[in-house]
Amino acid sequence: MKTQVCIIGGGPSGLLLSQLLHLRGIDTVLLEKHSREYVLGRIRAGVLEHGFAELMREAQCGARMDAEGEIHDAFEVSDNGVIKRVDLKKYSGGSSVVVYGQTEVTRDLYDARDKLGGTVIHNVEDVALHDLNAPVPPHVTYRDGDEIIRIDCDFVVGADGFHGPSRKAIPKDVLREYEKVYPFGWLGILSRTRPVHPELIYARHERGFALCSMRSQVLSRYYLQVPLTDTVADWSDAAFWDELRKRLPAGIAAKLETGPSIEKSIAPLRSFVAEPMRWGNLFLAGDAAHIVPPTGARGLNTAASDIYYLYHGMVDHYLSGDDTGLEHYSEKALARVWKTQRFSWQLTSILHTFPDASPYDQKLQSADLEYLLGSDAGLTTVAENYVGLPF
Repeated sequence: MKTQVCIIGGGPSGLLLSQLLHLRGIDTVLLEKHSREYVLGRIRAGVLEHGFAELMREAQCGARMDAEGEIHDAFEVSDNGVIKRVDLKKYSGGSSVVVYGQTEVTRDLYDARDKLGGTVIHNVEDVALHDLNAPVPPHVTYRDGDEIIRIDCDFVVGADGFHGPSRKAIPKDVLREYEKVYPFGWLGILSRTRPVHPELIYARHERGFALCSMRSQVLSRYYLQVPLTDTVADWSDAAFWDELRKRLPAGIAAKLETGPSIEKSIAPLRSFVAEPMRWGNLFLAGDAAHIVPPTGARGLNTAASDIYYLYHGMVDHYLSGDDTGLEHYSEKALARVWKTQRFSWQLTSILHTFPDASPYDQKLQSADLEYLLGSDAGLTTVAENYVGLPF
């Protein structure tokens, strides 16, 4: 098999790049370890920044997002029961975000690849990357039953997540990794209930952080900060709803509509960055290169900025013979990655309860939050980062 760009990873990042390149006449083959049903069964983020929404439209995948997604011009922060509204549109210069589930984004992208006849191969095993930094073009192999399939290509894009083979193909003496692990996780549930509030609520409370989010007007997503030692089995639905009420302002808690969870999981919080994001003819994108805590809704959106830079770099390469974008991909992507890391770290540090925090640390948390939410400069910082920094 031969293609121009071999993309490893069938999540939204890989699918989006494949779709964008296809529309510009650039051939791709996409390999995914799991089945399509498995990929579509993953529950993920649901807040899309302005730039991501624009990329979906450019990829001709934005119709359902625009019809069913909800435009949010603000979100709210509760500090031990006292609510402050962050007006995104006012403080970002007119931008907003779209609340639309990642599962739906992925479904729209799969439908678009099907419509164009894109090559997406599922259930691949033993994926290996070869000749990535050699004088000959690279190739990728995978196993299909007893057969080893080879794909010759010009470039390999690793959009295969933290545990995929792409990042591991970079030599250890080249790769540098940076990591911060937080001493808690998020217990999340999805329920067929009306959202408790028209806007997202980030709640700082002495009992721990909470988040009220949504997927639609009949599908809600809620989170609680929990110790890393907790398991899903430790939390009945009733216990979750009871604890959530305690962490919300009384007026909001009184309106909370409860029901059986249709999905429940615990995700540990961590920050991670790998450098460089290019080695030879291999380019990393999304979780293969960086992970952020979900507090600032930057994970999927930062992956989208990687795709933006890669897409334009490859279009320039193939259509204009200009390699500037590809040559500077890693430094350009990482510059934005580290800004999103800082924002996610800042919100996580301010809004959560840390088990070893001293009274001094707690006072600093309060002062940081008061400044961010109590001044035009602070609100501008939050709003500009939340709607998405320019690509």
